[in-house]
Amino acid sequence: MSAVMIQASDESAVGFKCYGAARELWRSHGPEVIISGPYETGKTYAGVQKLHTTLAKYPRAQGLMVRKTYKSLIASVVQTYEKKVLPYPPEDDRCAVAKFGKSKPEWYDYPNGSRLWLGGMDNSSKFLSSEFDVIYVNQAEELWLDDWEKLGGRATGRAGNMPYAMIFGDCNPDVGTHWIMQRVGLQVLHSVHRDNPVLFDPDSGEITEQGKRSMSFLKKLTGVRYKRGFQGLWVGSEGMVYEGWGQSIHMTDRFEVPADWKRYRCIDFGFRNPFVCSWWAEDPDGDLYRYREIYMTERTVKSHAEQINALSEGERYVATIADHDASDRATLLENGISTIAAKKDILNGIELVQHRLQIKGNGKPSIFFMRDSLVECDQSLKSRYKPTCTEEEFPGYVFPERKEGKADDEKPVKVDDHGMDVVRYLVSHVDNSTQFAMDWV
Repeated sequence: MSAVMIQASDESAVGFKCYGAARELWRSHGPEVIISGPYETGKTYAGVQKLHTTLAKYPRAQGLMVRKTYKSLIASVVQTYEKKVLPYPPEDDRCAVAKFGKSKPEWYDYPNGSRLWLGGMDNSSKFLSSEFDVIYVNQAEELWLDDWEKLGGRATGRAGNMPYAMIFGDCNPDVGTHWIMQRVGLQVLHSVHRDNPVLFDPDSGEITEQGKRSMSFLKKLTGVRYKRGFQGLWVGSEGMVYEGWGQSIHMTDRFEVPADWKRYRCIDFGFRNPFVCSWWAEDPDGDLYRYREIYMTERTVKSHAEQINALSEGERYVATIADHDASDRATLLENGISTIAAKKDILNGIELVQHRLQIKGNGKPSIFFMRDSLVECDQSLKSRYKPTCTEEEFPGYVFPERKEGKADDEKPVKVDDHGMDVVRYLVSHVDNSTQFAMDWV
């Protein structure tokens, strides 16, 4: 396999100064450390810089950069590593790092003999038989406790190329009962926006122009996203519609859908709001799996239809369920996509979805969401800290705050609920209410 040399660019870091919790992370040699905090506090950049500098400092050190899935790792933190960290310093050829694997890199070799491996917990057999001096976990809140413990078992000092061994990571806040906040012996560092010199000048303490733009966006977040993304709190949603939702329960690794499983498509129209089309498979036991998704703004229905047809090539569907907009459904039909009008009884649909999310007698729910189902990330939504896929909507999908004298059958708040509508349409179509109720007796 040929090596690709990482060249210097205008974005490459010449030096790195860190502040607050990032400085604590930088200095830490503890066996288990995670830096937590709201959006844009520089957590990931600090983590990547620590990993890179450690490998450059200690000859023959073995490092691992890992996320829940390899695909998400390559699309996110590896971009930060290549564009903003390598090489360091750029004018010193001795620090050139060789990349092996081109568009799907497997490792990076350092001139001093150190090696940085890449991996996802969706294919952990590739690296869990190895020993590492240092492991960096990006978006650690996505991992299960079992994942973290398996990784920790590969960084206990047996690699022997550094005076210490450690596993560290970064994360965004989640629910207060998350294993990160419960684990004995794990040091959690709490970062704040003033830790990021891009947002606040470290000498004067004054907010920068970029800081003004970022903080303006962050202050506009609502509900649980405001509490986590702006305040950095580890909290759940008050009045959460789907209290049974849990990433560790309902998110599943990707697999090839068997050809004989029933398949469905489900669509919620939008332009300024997201257009959502999700693909679902039903196994022989009646369990549902979301395996592909479009979640995109600012595109016409005709454009979406072309993409849906391309992505659906070779697949057959029991039905394509869609929202009721007659014009948009007509556009789909003109492009060869026949649809069935969705059942739109909100409260009944919510009840059916709640049943699906519940754990059955076999210890599993009956609805799952495959990781990395998103066809393309809407960068406009991402830059505004809006959900970019259906699973990101669950925490913020809430009932309105109950007021005295109001009935208990109020509908959820109509904000960031486009994927929630699709899930409800799909489940309402698939589940015969009478039969489904019998299944849960």
